[in-house]
Amino acid sequence: MIEINVKHSVAATPEQLRTLLLAHADLGRFFNAQFEVLTPQDSGEISGGKGTIRQIKMQGTTFKEQIITADNSHIFYRILGDKPVAQHRGDIYLKANNTQPSLTEISYHIRCIAPLWLPDFILAFFIKKDVSQALKKIASYFQEKHHEH
Repeated sequence: MIEINVKHSVAATPEQLRTLLLAHADLGRFFNAQFEVLTPQDSGEISGGKGTIRQIKMQGTTFKEQIITADNSHIFYRILGDKPVAQHRGDIYLKANNTQPSLTEISYHIRCIAPLWLPDFILAFFIKKDVSQALKKIASYFQEKHHEH
């Protein structure tokens, strides 16, 4: 089992980050992938939240992810099926900074099993690199938004 943990502080509220992370069609701005919503959220859920199924295309592979739960403090999603990785679980925790209300710490946790042909440390390296780059892009996006006002 591979476990990846990435943390980053962002100049945004947990609600702003949740809204951005659940705007699936726009996530390609931050992640090196294309996202398409196949099934919208369950009735009565927040936009892009619980029940949403999205298709992701990245590095020559296509797979589906489902949002299991989503609120202002936690987004939990998983890959449907065993490709490109098995037993995938993604947890994104959004924790407001008590001393600086406009600052939120994102803790991004991914657990999965690599395919037999791919060593764990290589997969972990690339996932961590992708997530770290995405969180930096998200932080820059909010930083630029603050400078516009």
